[in-house]
Amino acid sequence: MQTSDQPLGRGILYRLYQNRLRRGLDPEAMPRHVAMIIDGNRRWAKQLGYDTAAHGHRAGAAKMREFLEWCDDAGIKTVTLYLLSSDNLGNRPSAELADLIEIIAELAEELSHYRDWRVQHVGSDAGLPVPLVAALDAAEHRTADKHGLHVNLAVGYGGRKEITDAMRSIVAEHHAEGRSLDDLAERLTPDLIGQHLYTGGQPDPDLVIRTSGEQRLSDFMLWQSAHSEFYFVEALGPDLRKVDFLRALRDYTKRHRRFGG
Repeated sequence: MQTSDQPLGRGILYRLYQNRLRRGLDPEAMPRHVAMIIDGNRRWAKQLGYDTAAHGHRAGAAKMREFLEWCDDAGIKTVTLYLLSSDNLGNRPSAELADLIEIIAELAEELSHYRDWRVQHVGSDAGLPVPLVAALDAAEHRTADKHGLHVNLAVGYGGRKEITDAMRSIVAEHHAEGRSLDDLAERLTPDLIGQHLYTGGQPDPDLVIRTSGEQRLSDFMLWQSAHSEFYFVEALGPDLRKVDFLRALRDYTKRHRRFGG
């Protein structure tokens, strides 16, 4: 049965347009790694008159499951979802944060049983509740041998903290080997730092998408996104449509990427 806000003719035209976008994508020009900053969940809940932000966060989590399917079906190999920043741990109301933590734990559990996806936590455990850390660790362990879409869940994540942690790891490793500071200065390269990031060993994101019309990184993948392409969508997180995603891919495939200039 067609609803009043989605008449039959409009639905058919929408599907035709969506199919045309999909057919127009060059498989050879697709991004390998897409990073998503999902934003606008709280505004979505407020606009619809919900009394708590949890409704928006749950709708956003459901949309991210759908988004991962779109990416997998498009042949993208790695997706990073920015779900909870390290800053959020200190600046969100406690009730909202508790709801969000529960939603993220449920999402990690669900994704670890879906398709052949591999789930990885990228972020710091510091400040995260024990049950959430356990859920993220369990999802990682359960999917460690899978070879499908690689799903990074950025939880307790901060780009500046990630770089700081990488440098501390390098210094500690260097010290354990009994080497001098002069040796460290010689060894320190962008490649070495990249290897010690939370995403060490993965390709950097080719495309970073952010919902809700905001045009900022919010401390997300500062190192890895140095040469990324960015695409900003006006839709609030839960309202993201597949056609928005396909437009982002179309835009990306038509860009001439210039590294460093």
